[in-house]
Amino acid sequence: MNEINISKAIIRRLPRYYRYLEELKSEGIERISSGELSERMKVTASQIRQDLNHFGGFGQQGYGYKVNYLYEEIGKILGLDRVNRLILIGAGNLGTALANYTNYRNRGFMIEAIFDRDPSKVGTRVHDIPVYSIDELEAYLSENSIDIATITIPKEEAVKVAKRLTDAGIRAIWNFAHTDLPVPDDVAVENVHLSESLMSLSYKLKNM
Repeated sequence: MNEINISKAIIRRLPRYYRYLEELKSEGIERISSGELSERMKVTASQIRQDLNHFGGFGQQGYGYKVNYLYEEIGKILGLDRVNRLILIGAGNLGTALANYTNYRNRGFMIEAIFDRDPSKVGTRVHDIPVYSIDELEAYLSENSIDIATITIPKEEAVKVAKRLTDAGIRAIWNFAHTDLPVPDDVAVENVHLSESLMSLSYKLKNM
């Protein structure tokens, strides 16, 4: 597999394949054709085959896909066959909501610590996750192996904190701040701009 040839659109579809395959597993379905999967996912069978062929195909003509095998292989491609350790920057409403969302653990994403500048929150726990002072960020990262940092603070502070994170060795950022982060080329950023998502939905509603 040559990652350079894998488009972002294909990568973004992989979690959806993973979710549908998980549902098939829970229903006890052991094998499924691209046509049957296309009916469930509302995409063409050709698109499914093309997407999966970028990673080796996984199916057999006339037989289809083994659900459990394909589920596990897509999980490996997504890096879900290992534990990913996270920290949260910001113990406000959004950060607290993310910390309380337990489904991450089922995917191997473990939130290890939360950082905030509010003294009243430092020393408390959110869903049994300790809250530290933002001043302790670099010291914590130097002593703990963290894979992903999640930013849920206002955009005015997000850029500064992102630089502190990358300088401390963080190479993946899940960004909920309403700004794009200027980071080095070897740092992966996934932006989740909620207002932009809502505006996209508004466009779809207007043009239905």
